[in-house]
Amino acid sequence: MSLDEKLTELAERRERLKLGGGADAIAKQHAAGRSTARERVALLADPETFHELGLFARHRATHFGMESREVPADAVVTGSVQVDQRPVFVASQDFTASGGSAGEVHCNKIVETMNLAMKTGSPFVFINDSGGARVQEGIDGLAGYARVFRTNVMLSGVVPQISIVAGPCAGGAAYSPALTDFIIHVKGAQMFITGPQVIKQVTGEVVSADALGGPDAQTASGVVHFIARDDAHAIEICRALLSFLPANNLEDPPRRPWDEDIPPDPTFREVVPGDPKQAYDVRAVVALTVDRGEFLEVQPGFAPNLVVGFGRVAGQPVGVVANQPSVLAGALDIDASDKASRFIRFCNAFNVPLLSFVDVPGFLPGVEQERGGIIRHGAKMLFAFAAATVPKVTVVLRKAYGGAFVAMCSKDLGADRVYAWPTAEIAVMGPEGASEIVFRREIAAAADPAAKRRELTDEYRKAFLSPFLAAARAQADDIIDPADTRRFVAIALDTLGTKRELRPAKKHGLIPL
Repeated sequence: MSLDEKLTELAERRERLKLGGGADAIAKQHAAGRSTARERVALLADPETFHELGLFARHRATHFGMESREVPADAVVTGSVQVDQRPVFVASQDFTASGGSAGEVHCNKIVETMNLAMKTGSPFVFINDSGGARVQEGIDGLAGYARVFRTNVMLSGVVPQISIVAGPCAGGAAYSPALTDFIIHVKGAQMFITGPQVIKQVTGEVVSADALGGPDAQTASGVVHFIARDDAHAIEICRALLSFLPANNLEDPPRRPWDEDIPPDPTFREVVPGDPKQAYDVRAVVALTVDRGEFLEVQPGFAPNLVVGFGRVAGQPVGVVANQPSVLAGALDIDASDKASRFIRFCNAFNVPLLSFVDVPGFLPGVEQERGGIIRHGAKMLFAFAAATVPKVTVVLRKAYGGAFVAMCSKDLGADRVYAWPTAEIAVMGPEGASEIVFRREIAAAADPAAKRRELTDEYRKAFLSPFLAAARAQADDIIDPADTRRFVAIALDTLGTKRELRPAKKHGLIPL
């Protein structure tokens, strides 16, 4: 066979393999409202930048007719792309080829791609769309999953890992996304450990796949970080997320040019109500602080009493942690503590400064919270902030009571800058509860206990809740006009850009998991 004939054969084989399961399978995928593995990669990549690796990979299985079955690219498309002219490695499972099933070679391709991401210091994106383990390969597929999980852990904290759940992601396969930094869940896709049929067989309970592993169910569980309308929207979220992140843990986040002045913004003064019991949406404060109001909120449907996400201030990416007074008065509970802790530790791992907005009445009280371990979960948040060495800026908007204020990154927990608005109330506890303890006898002896309680509560508020007292004790670096918030935050982040903080040598701390 001549070289020309061989080149023709090569081209024909390439085209055949790139069709995955074939035209009929592709049409079926499209009819279900889903893109193919290669179409998803094309959406992620800058034009003409996808460099594929492992197109000709083939399984070694010989049982159950597998010796004669071709699975194009072994049901996973792998390689490198450019995203906004930055290298990213990607693995995209191909449901049109053998249901995207994962066997030995399939998993090896994913692991090799992940290792290349680690070696080159590049983010890794894993697009999940698989019917699960390739049962015809038996334990080889199971061992392959284990290699993927182990490599997920090796990459953790070294390069950002983003999972997109675009189709089925069942059984052991669900643990790989769970080990990555962020999960983007496409509506209509399912992710679960044991399917509806297994649950029915074991417990007799009838449950739908959507109720079990749909995006709403996984949002409630805290597993999912973003919900996408469709594949294109998922890729859009992925690209936006990558824009805030460095390529690896040795780099700083990509800073955008910013040479505009930051004048006072009187709108800040109108956002937070003067009445400390009146609710408001803290995202309005966040939107005024970040550049052009662009804020990518993470896990908006989980623990909504705390808002976390990414924005930029004068071009500098920041991770925002903010109490949400419109939900549970902004109190910290078990889920909010977990949500914050994970986000804080991610930002610290990848050199993203942290910006906290505080309006917190305390930890959520109740028997359910105590039995659920609020002490342990709240301690995670304390640990995460105290362990973080990135620049930490805290702005106290209104209430800042007790241990919850400390958990939101107080000065002595490690905040590099603490700014308080004139409306800030920084104290061990709220004035109503404190007056009941401090002035219990005076209230009980008064002719009009209710009036005396109001009087003494006001007295306590003036004496102990003033931000000037916190500033006098160096718990706040400055008391600022709310209109100057964005400018002060920008100055702080710029000043702290060269921050270096040494910690005792150790293998790792023991976060109270």
